[in-house]
Amino acid sequence: MDDMEEPGGAPAPLLRIDDLRVDIASRDRTVHALDGVSLELAPGEALGIVGESGCGKTMTALSVLGLLPPGGAVTGGRILFDGQDLAAASAPTLQDVRGNTVGMVFQDPLTSLNPTMTIGAQVAEPLLLHRAGIGRKEAWARAEEMLRLVGMPQPAERMKSYPHQLSGGMRQRVAIAMALVCEPKLLIADEPTTALDVTTQHQILELIDTLRETLGMAMILVTHDLGVIANRVDRVAVMYAGKVAEQSDVRGLFARPRHRYTEALLAALPERAADRGTELHTIPGLPPSLTVRPTGCRFAPRCSFATEKCREREPEPQQDMTEEQELGSALAEKALVGTAAEPGPDSETVQATGAGHRFACFHPVPYGDAPAEQVVTPPPAAATEPGDVLLELDALVKEFPLTGGPFARRRGTVSAVGGVSLSVRRGETYGLVGESGCGKTTLGRIVAGLEEPTGGTVRFDGRDLSGLSRAERRAHRRRIQLMFQDSTAAMDPRMRVGEILREPLVIQGVGTRADQERLTAELLDAVGLPRGAVHRYPHEFSGGQRQRLGLARALTLSPDLVVADEPVSALDVSVQAQILNLMRELQRERGLTYLFISHDLAVIRHLADTVGVMYLGRLVESGPAEQVYAHPLHPYTRGLLDTVNVPDPAAASGGDREPLRGETPSAAKPPSGCRFRTRCPFAEKVCASTEPPVSAPNGAGHQVACHFPLAATRLASAV
Repeated sequence: MDDMEEPGGAPAPLLRIDDLRVDIASRDRTVHALDGVSLELAPGEALGIVGESGCGKTMTALSVLGLLPPGGAVTGGRILFDGQDLAAASAPTLQDVRGNTVGMVFQDPLTSLNPTMTIGAQVAEPLLLHRAGIGRKEAWARAEEMLRLVGMPQPAERMKSYPHQLSGGMRQRVAIAMALVCEPKLLIADEPTTALDVTTQHQILELIDTLRETLGMAMILVTHDLGVIANRVDRVAVMYAGKVAEQSDVRGLFARPRHRYTEALLAALPERAADRGTELHTIPGLPPSLTVRPTGCRFAPRCSFATEKCREREPEPQQDMTEEQELGSALAEKALVGTAAEPGPDSETVQATGAGHRFACFHPVPYGDAPAEQVVTPPPAAATEPGDVLLELDALVKEFPLTGGPFARRRGTVSAVGGVSLSVRRGETYGLVGESGCGKTTLGRIVAGLEEPTGGTVRFDGRDLSGLSRAERRAHRRRIQLMFQDSTAAMDPRMRVGEILREPLVIQGVGTRADQERLTAELLDAVGLPRGAVHRYPHEFSGGQRQRLGLARALTLSPDLVVADEPVSALDVSVQAQILNLMRELQRERGLTYLFISHDLAVIRHLADTVGVMYLGRLVESGPAEQVYAHPLHPYTRGLLDTVNVPDPAAASGGDREPLRGETPSAAKPPSGCRFRTRCPFAEKVCASTEPPVSAPNGAGHQVACHFPLAATRLASAV
């Protein structure tokens, strides 16, 4: 028997994780991070690991390379990679594996890259460490070749750059080049596209797919984005509280999930909501802390189907047969009774299909009925009719000076916002979408008063804000508040939550100390946090809880308008659903108006009444959300919609989708005429010479700035 074959002739897996247990010990407690994880990965196969934060996804990936956090240790099980047990391997052995036969792409490339080393030196470093006899000149040449392979523009020049001089997408390409320069057998990608916009995300994932095929690698993709999983992997493992809850091929998991946790995750997707006015399904409660091993099913406290048996006993894994195994079983049955059968897979083929669909649940989703029961639809939210215009931007311009240093002469300007006009009505949600660098955040900061416009006007409730005195401006800021993307960085880590929430009231001189404490308690009630949270520090909360604190902080002064800048971009789908539902509920109760900035088109579609699409500082399309999504008029809008990772493997592989191609031009030298023309498939000479006029070919407030708006005959499909 071949060493690379299992008994029975099936190929041996490249990676086998068998009953893996990992503990993380600190001074006062021990966290049982992984408790009996078993996974297999065949050569060339792509495995996706999904689940909420803290479920053990990243810990599983880090365990393979022995990169556990301080206090972390493997306390049981095996990690067999290419026949070698990495769980029991020595430090020199693991050092030889890292970056050599197993490459890893970390979630945040800025923190995983060395800020003191050039890009070329960092990409060449694995070759110098792992390839005996290779010189610096050859390593440098191969590093440049790898940068070219991962699609880095001007790789020879970028070799001399430092990480802070590159964009987020470029840094991620560098991280991929470092992981692949030694041509490993396995690539582990830990949330490689979490903070990237939809087009950069698509480019990075396409790149990884191409390189996998070229190099014949296997891959483990760790992510909480179910759309990415649906499009990019062969099999999926769903993890919860340190254990694998369900495993299946990707189509089987999305078509017929069996574990109630998987069902709940899929139901929480904005794409699964019945309509824009429907609240998202949420998973109540939080995952267990794992400082004490739970009794029974770990999902039981949050599961509406749990019984006493679920709380007392841990469910054993069950298995459904794959479609091929079902066919093989039927053929075998026919053979026993002497019935002629259609040609099909033989017994060896059936055996090689693997473990099939495995899950550990006492009350699984009924087999075959999952799609009908999958979405739990709460009652629709009560709609509120938007009122008069609250915010109006007229030809808003923001340019930043471009210099070579603090004492250098001005060399030009960066056009962050280039003449944007829009209006937001009282009580509505205006969604602003576009790629990174399109000017969304800059526009939001201008509205919130954190940036001064270079030109144009900002009118709020009918009043031009540029004419306000300093005292009037300070008082006015109570009416517009900003909800930041990174709630951790937006809060002083040295202040307790009570002080953070009281601070705006103290600055504005609102009420007595007792009044301020009462308002703080009411705010915590409103955002679903315990009143005792006032005594804790921001780092003591989960990501979703910190975002609730960020929302409470924005509501402290009872504003009319909240500018929400990517408030759910880094959250799990279940926590994201909770925050979006909370924002909608508070909008109804308090009459709030939202300017919601995001690159997540599914979130914007669910939440927004009106959508504005920005590209390189310009507003290229705006109108009612349903019209913009169903019948996009601008080629850029259509390209964005076609680039979205749809959380449905069947839909992702079909249709006439045409994802955006090319790179966004520099805002320091934007193209003449239409700024999108360099990436537009319909561009003509007039697009280079003349800025496109704003028109409304569909009427009803649906506007587009394009010389050649998409005709109805081109609108056969949209996301």
